[in-house]
This record gives sequence, structure tokens and C-alpha cells, in this order.
Amino acid sequence: MEDLSNYRKSYEKSELLETNIPEDPINLFNKWFHEVEDFGGVEEVNAMTVSTIGLDGFPKSRVVLLKQFTYEGFIFYTNYNSEKGKAIAKNPNICLSFFWHSLERQVIIKGIAEKTSENISDGYFESRPAGSKLGAIVSNQSEIIASRAVLEDNLKQLENDFENKDVPRPQHWGGYLIRPVEVEFWQGRPNRLHDRIRYQLQKDCSWKVDRLAP
Repeated sequence: MEDLSNYRKSYEKSELLETNIPEDPINLFNKWFHEVEDFGGVEEVNAMTVSTIGLDGFPKSRVVLLKQFTYEGFIFYTNYNSEKGKAIAKNPNICLSFFWHSLERQVIIKGIAEKTSENISDGYFESRPAGSKLGAIVSNQSEIIASRAVLEDNLKQLENDFENKDVPRPQHWGGYLIRPVEVEFWQGRPNRLHDRIRYQLQKDCSWKVDRLAP
């Protein structure tokens, strides 16, 4: 057994106080996102963990890339027939989380997923490199395949089929908009007395703000 009890770190880079936060969590997320981006030390600031409840009843988490955020919520793209897509179809209540170690920050978002409109999915798909477009067609995401060679052979065939042609977005591939109902911001602080500020959406669409014990 490997003992990790001595893995310790003192968190001292920033603070999160009620006196310097906006009324809307999206504004604070925007501020934090760009502060982390400007500070550096995180290769993909938009990398986030998406957690769903699978068809087998178990939670499952995986890292995907956030592609847009607006006042409506957070958008990422995937194969709707994938394991996560099937899980979302059955239970759209999901969790997103960001961990930005360079500034000792986490953001945890509970929200409800819905498919983006087709024109939004079309627009993003069109912006992707040609290889990524073909990859979305080749991969039956989450399905069992015989070998890596199967994927590569199918990709070569598609490259020939679509040479000098536009690649259309497959109907089983598109975006999800996650409309947040709760957003928690976590800022590391000394002595494990971390700052935790939670926003909860109210029936009148305002946000209730609370400080949580670390």
C-alpha cells in the first residue's frame, strides 16, 4: 500500500469574499476563466469533468472541452449515441467541474442538459478541422470495436469519399447546453479553511448566495 498522507500543500494564492462577487455566477465564472487563462500554468483552461448517471445506475465522469458559455449556460459537443449521450437522454441532470491548479480554484456546476439547436451544432461542426469532422463520422463512440486498424481503415475510406467535398454534420453528433441550477466556487486558502461560495437558482430566476464551510 502506498501512503499518500504526507502529500500536503498550503493554498495561499487568492481569496473569495462576498464583498467582491457579482450577483450572477456566470459573471464570476467569466472573470475566473480569464484570470486563469492570463495567469497560465493550465494547458487547456476549458477542460472540464462531465459527470452523468449511467444506464447501469452508476455515476461516471470524463473530461471534455467546454466550447462556449453564455448567460444561458455551458456548451460542449459529443456523439449523442455515446455512453454519456444515452445517460443524458435518460437523466439530463448532470455535473460539470473545473479544477484550475495554477490559481488553486475549482468550480462545480449542477445543471440540466438539453441539445443545442441544429444551427448551433452545424455552425460549430463547420468550424472543426477536416480530420475532426471525419472522426465524428468514423467513431461509433463507446461501442466495442475489433481493433485500432478498423478505425484507421474506415477513416482512410472516408478521406477518399470526401476528397474535395464538404463533410456534413452527422445527425447523431451535436451540442449540449447545460443550464445551471447551482454553481459553487472553491478557492484554496491556508490551513484548509478554503473559501466556498455557492449560487443557487431561485424560482424568480435570481441567485441565492451562501458561504459553505470548507
